[in-house]
Amino acid sequence: MAQLATLDVTMAGWRRDLHRHPEVGFEERRTAAFVADTLRGFDLEVVEGIGGTGVVGTLRRGTSNRAIALRADMDALKITEATGAEWSSVNPGTMHACGHDGHTAMLLGAAKLLAEEGGFDGTIRFIFQPAEEWGKGASAMIEAGLMVRFPFDEIFGLHNLPGLPVGHVETRPGAIMSAEDIFEIVLEGKGGHAARPHWGREVMVPACALVVELQTIVSRRLNPSDVGVVSVTELLTDGTRNVLPGQARILGDARSFSAKVSATIEDEMRRMASGIATLHGIAARVSYSREFVPLVNDAELTSAFATVAHSVSGHVNAAADPMTASEDFARFLDHVPGCFAFIGNGETSAPLHNPAFDFNDAALLHGAHLHVAIARDRLPAH
Repeated sequence: MAQLATLDVTMAGWRRDLHRHPEVGFEERRTAAFVADTLRGFDLEVVEGIGGTGVVGTLRRGTSNRAIALRADMDALKITEATGAEWSSVNPGTMHACGHDGHTAMLLGAAKLLAEEGGFDGTIRFIFQPAEEWGKGASAMIEAGLMVRFPFDEIFGLHNLPGLPVGHVETRPGAIMSAEDIFEIVLEGKGGHAARPHWGREVMVPACALVVELQTIVSRRLNPSDVGVVSVTELLTDGTRNVLPGQARILGDARSFSAKVSATIEDEMRRMASGIATLHGIAARVSYSREFVPLVNDAELTSAFATVAHSVSGHVNAAADPMTASEDFARFLDHVPGCFAFIGNGETSAPLHNPAFDFNDAALLHGAHLHVAIARDRLPAH
């Protein structure tokens, strides 16, 4: 018990140090060095620079040739912190507003416990991934040879969830998180004097019409049984108080759980942009890219994880509703089966990606225990 209390304090120290020094995607040099040095202190094999700033630690016990991976993300966000905590960010305009500092600390804690106590037969890969927020880090590690250089049979990941009590777990088989597509629509016309709109082909009115029309894609073009979200997040023009704009940029993102729905959203968006441009005598071009793929949990591994999580906490919802947030952990699942799950960050926690968010240190030991338990379950010692 004293050992666990000491680990709890140690993880909180790690977490607060990481929180104080946040780094955005592919710039996690201090964070990666901290992770690598800490893992080496547990006598793990450590390789740095995988996919930029990614770190992989390897721990072997026994004779089994089976291997699993446990993954944490390391990057922060470009948000100005407003927590007022003693460990607030010292990097202006950057903060850990999604809890990746906590994810990293609890996986380090799991590595420490497993290195000291064993209790498994096989190989564990501890994957510390960069640039999750950009949706690029997992792919970068895979493209750098992760699956070949550090092979594993299955993978597990955890993410904190505000509103869920500490000690509680949520997951589900199948699609649990959505794809994210991003779009930009540029309308080009002819700007001019606000008092003489008939002299030009201004774009503000057609841009506003298009923003409204885009909302009908989900309500009128998708099957009501399908899940889809289309959100316009920016409308930018080159106009000013008395100048009608000649260019407008409409930016946003779309969420879905299937390639078919994603394709429908793109097709309808292009059709609407073209139609409104024709109606108003202007030009339109649409850029549409798929940044995150749906995160689809393996049914068998999700069942196994839920059983293990119940033994650790007793508070497990293995049929949680899917959410339309996105996670590039999904890229690993293109190569091996796995399970992604959520752990409680507390019912009073600020939302993710909010300036007041802070990872709840009370969840660190719970997360570390979950990592350890699933590793031992999937690599049983004889």
